[in-house]
Amino acid sequence: MIEPPADVTPLIDLLAERGTGPTRTRRPVYEDLLPPCNQACPAGENIQGWLEQVRSGRYREAWLTLTRDNPFPAIHGRVCYHPCETRCNRGALDSAVSIHAVERFLGDLATQEGWQLPVEAPASGKRVLVVGAGPSGLSAAYHLARLGHAVEIRDAGSQPGGMLHFGIPAYRLPREVLMQEVRRIEAMGVKIVLGHKVEDLLAEQTSGGFDAAFVAIGAHASKHVDIPARDAARVLDAVTLLREVGAGGQLQLGRRVVVYGGGNTAMDAARTAKRLGAEEAVIVYHRDRAHMPAHAFEADEALEEGVRIQWLTSIKEIAGPSLRVERMELDPDGRPQPTGQFETLEADAVVLALGQQSDSGFLRKIPGVEFQPDGTVVVAENMMTAHPGIFAGGDLVPGERSVTAAVGHGKKAARHIDAWLHGGSFQPPEKHRLATFDMLNLPIYSDAEPKAQQVLPVEARAGNFTEVLSGLGSTEARYEAQRCLSCGNCFECDQCYAACPEQAIEKLGPGRRYRFLYDRCTGCEVCYETCPTHAISIIPEPVREDDK
Repeated sequence: MIEPPADVTPLIDLLAERGTGPTRTRRPVYEDLLPPCNQACPAGENIQGWLEQVRSGRYREAWLTLTRDNPFPAIHGRVCYHPCETRCNRGALDSAVSIHAVERFLGDLATQEGWQLPVEAPASGKRVLVVGAGPSGLSAAYHLARLGHAVEIRDAGSQPGGMLHFGIPAYRLPREVLMQEVRRIEAMGVKIVLGHKVEDLLAEQTSGGFDAAFVAIGAHASKHVDIPARDAARVLDAVTLLREVGAGGQLQLGRRVVVYGGGNTAMDAARTAKRLGAEEAVIVYHRDRAHMPAHAFEADEALEEGVRIQWLTSIKEIAGPSLRVERMELDPDGRPQPTGQFETLEADAVVLALGQQSDSGFLRKIPGVEFQPDGTVVVAENMMTAHPGIFAGGDLVPGERSVTAAVGHGKKAARHIDAWLHGGSFQPPEKHRLATFDMLNLPIYSDAEPKAQQVLPVEARAGNFTEVLSGLGSTEARYEAQRCLSCGNCFECDQCYAACPEQAIEKLGPGRRYRFLYDRCTGCEVCYETCPTHAISIIPEPVREDDK
């Protein structure tokens, strides 16, 4: 007997997700996601946007895109700790894009070419007083000027820049680079008055006819530390040391210098001491390297220059040229605890680098202004104090203390001040969802190592403040920008256009991207699967009125 043929008809899973067919149930759409570099930038730069413009050689356009958020690319390309690179998705492949190096290239190119910052709005008739010519005050003044307001900055210092000038050594930030970007802001009409310490803010606001004020005096006062000292060697704080050197002073610290602290300022102070002629510069810090506040590369550079770091050590007494120090150990929570083991260090000078605070006492005269226990000023979400029309930012308010965070505060405050001057409130646009590495589809990508910046040899740094790190040229900067994965944003790679089997994607021309022709699209999702940056999402097919 012949067996009937087996039924080879495949089973149909009625619960399975419907795919392509005569009736489309889902459709592709183009969208922009938030690149992680953009999200991580305290200044709110559109990093992916200006990297794409550098990639195609549109340098001036890239500089204009960058300076829409941050007027200091040459400065930030040198001193920012580039948290954007820490978050860069490229780091999961090989190494992060050297965003700071490309940013510096644009800033230096702008100076070479004489590019000027635009004023975008007509004159508003409003006047704003900015107290403090540091990064936050300068940033606020810049953004307010772009919005059409008349701005005057008043600062107690002899030079603009605040801690940019008096706290960051010239080997990291040459003074001519700083001044070039400050002058560009002055060219917009911003007036900077130096050597003017504001003591009575309300009186100056009234006499000057200012409609609002932004206070960004920074943290220039060193924190007090109670260390017994008798017949002491020279003792000074790191802020004073860096300020005097930044002002052109030639300090004589002696042959042996001890710096007490573990932050970036301590590293700068020790490296400065070496450049001033100290044969031996020792950083003493009461915790270990894993718990130091300084960035790892700052410590690496200090060690490279011959600075010695003595971890788990606390200064107990300064007696003449001798320091009595105690060995520490960390408890399970990482806090240093005394061991009762002492030793002696010799020093001609002791530099205290234990943190800074703002000299905000003059604001206590103003009704309504509130303070935190650490002396910082309480502000609302719109950066305004409890006194109407007085705003504050930078190191004067609680939060991260960095140049980039201060610049971000200035931009944020300017937008809120502008809205307040017009009788309204500023609502920042809603952010797109984040483009994470696992969302990318990278069958191919540029397998290229980053272009390294040239470093001044250690032996050439002794006794001078020549800049240690050099910049990229145009070829290297463009190469580096091409390493960007354009996370979450279309860069017109034509992958979707070439892959579509129904020719349902139309090219709109350079810089205009594509659009879907839904009368041809079957919802097969090939475009979605081939998009390397996740600039395409799949959504349910919208319900038409005649289908209801």
